[in-house]
Amino acid sequence: MQRHSTTSPLLSLPGAVAAEGRDEGVAAHYGDLFREQRALSSGEGFVDLSHRGVVAVSGDDRLSWLHLLLTQYMTDLPPGRATEALILSANGHIEHALYLVDDGETVWAHVEPGTQGELIAYLESMKFFYRVEVADRTEDTAVVHLPAGSIAGVPEGVVARETPHGRDLFLPRADLESFAASHGPAAGILAYEALRVEAYRPRLGFETDHRTIPHEIGLIGGAVHLQKGCYRGQETVARVQNLGKPPRRLVFLHLDGSEVLLPGHGTPVRLASDGEDGRQLGFVTTAVRHHELGPIALALVKRNVPVDAPLVAGTTAAAQETVVEP
Repeated sequence: MQRHSTTSPLLSLPGAVAAEGRDEGVAAHYGDLFREQRALSSGEGFVDLSHRGVVAVSGDDRLSWLHLLLTQYMTDLPPGRATEALILSANGHIEHALYLVDDGETVWAHVEPGTQGELIAYLESMKFFYRVEVADRTEDTAVVHLPAGSIAGVPEGVVARETPHGRDLFLPRADLESFAASHGPAAGILAYEALRVEAYRPRLGFETDHRTIPHEIGLIGGAVHLQKGCYRGQETVARVQNLGKPPRRLVFLHLDGSEVLLPGHGTPVRLASDGEDGRQLGFVTTAVRHHELGPIALALVKRNVPVDAPLVAGTTAAAQETVVEP
């Protein structure tokens, strides 16, 4: 997995603490995690997502071509309408997640940090005779998120994805510092992640592993359109949709607030009645501290885990809420 060669200049803002792992390159927080969450919840401030990959697809055939490759209905996508889509393996497993908008001439997509190289290699291999150009714009374009309810203006000429969760801006990377100066306060990626978990929104590489199919994490009807033509992996999507149930399901967990440490990604989930030595039924995908709900998490568990069963994540007691129906 490639990494962007530079870190965000916004790490020089007062109080900035650098994120680690997949979110390396931007701030985890700027000194007050809960204040930053409350600001975002109130429609104030912005989040620096400039570590995310940016891919642009231009050319007359861009929408019809992407329609053939993605899980989303792309042919008639109007300019300015945000959408999201997946690329699946031949067996229906999720390989890439794209967050897209067309500006009338180019489809802009942001993707997980470091995944743009592999994505572009796949797209280039599928160009054939189509009139399309695929470009990695990560070096010159930074993703910035304005929260839902924000009244901040979008700079002239900047492409924006308007979603129920806020606006994602494709901002010239050279303008990051001036944007921050006029659109503060800045909120770190931990605040953004806390609101993502609260909203049950899965993230590639966190709520997915090498065998995740879209049904397991609630992406049918959102990132996966069921009334479109063929695409790689469609047979699995159709078979599970029409004939069966996915083997796992995403759940939301309220964690015991008395624990000092949050369970990390991959922490085993078991029935509370079985204790720490019981059979593993799933794993924690993302755990966060929320300014109102306290410690919460998303987890993938086996489909047949009773929806009302008390669970433990490692040694932490957890009460579940259903995200994907069993």
